[in-house]
Amino acid sequence: VQLQAYGGGLVQAGGSRRLSCIGSGRSFNIYTLAWFRQAPGKEREFAAAIRYGTGATYYSDSVKGRFTISRDNAKNTVYLQMNSLQPEDTAVYYCAAASFLHDYYYSSERYYNFWGQGTQVTVSS
Repeated sequence: VQLQAYGGGLVQAGGSRRLSCIGSGRSFNIYTLAWFRQAPGKEREFAAAIRYGTGATYYSDSVKGRFTISRDNAKNTVYLQMNSLQPEDTAVYYCAAASFLHDYYYSSERYYNFWGQGTQVTVSS
């Protein structure tokens, strides 16, 4: 599957932004989908994931309660709704997909074999 992320941009602290990631190909519903992010000078980190099948969601502690991941399999799209954004949320955001991924590995980028190109989110203070 090929992934294309959209929706990045500049937002003021306390604001909201929604990212979208559209996948090509069929059988989108077999993939666990995730968002990772990479801040300047830092390693890429897990932000959120949504499981295939059950749609169970997982979040890192840093975004829990502020970000919401969702998916629309009919549109081959995964979303990341980001609220109460802070300057520390500034990063390049990547969407990723892994087929039939075991729940144990949802936050490990090494198990995701499809990646989007990334979209920049900048939060100004």
